[in-house]
Amino acid sequence: MKLNLKDIQKYLFPFKRIFNKYRSIKTLEHVKNFIQEQSAQVSQMTLYGYLKTRMGAKHVLMFEDKEFLNSINIAKWHVYAASLVDCTFFCFSYLYKDRNFSKTEEANRIFFEILNTEKNNGMDIEAYENAVKDFNSRYQQINWINYCNLKPFEYSSNALYNWSPIADELKKLDKKIVINSMFLKWNNVQEDFKRLTTKFNIK
Repeated sequence: MKLNLKDIQKYLFPFKRIFNKYRSIKTLEHVKNFIQEQSAQVSQMTLYGYLKTRMGAKHVLMFEDKEFLNSINIAKWHVYAASLVDCTFFCFSYLYKDRNFSKTEEANRIFFEILNTEKNNGMDIEAYENAVKDFNSRYQQINWINYCNLKPFEYSSNALYNWSPIADELKKLDKKIVINSMFLKWNNVQEDFKRLTTKFNIK
């Protein structure tokens, strides 16, 4: 069966879109939905975009290779899981610093609600365990006031580079471009979150 672009994207990234357009983030449920959707979207756009760019016109043919598909499936979960970690910490750091929200334990609750849901949806077990380990370690040390301003998406950007199923001799030539591509996507997410939380007033 020949796959078109939409088929490939649905196969690789079957994440549910929660909002088409955000108008305002006023509740913790809104924050949770934002973290989940934006992490999925940034993961999808950057991973698939890099693969498509690096492989050129042959990228569709590569998706007929079961081994390659499996490698992408593993990569997508690792990049997505890392994105959930970073996005959770950024959002709650920003709420703490700029929206006077001090209940940082909600970051822990919301992160694991999302992560455990994705585990039930088939998340790669190694990606799940790495995310748990990284989140718990960073949660104990995080400076909530400063985190949102100190390269908050470095972990997920490196995950994109490290897990993309491209030969190392080619990938090392792309490192700066790959990481910067994700930074740019996350910059948009940060600006959206700041703009949408102006009416967030939970204490």
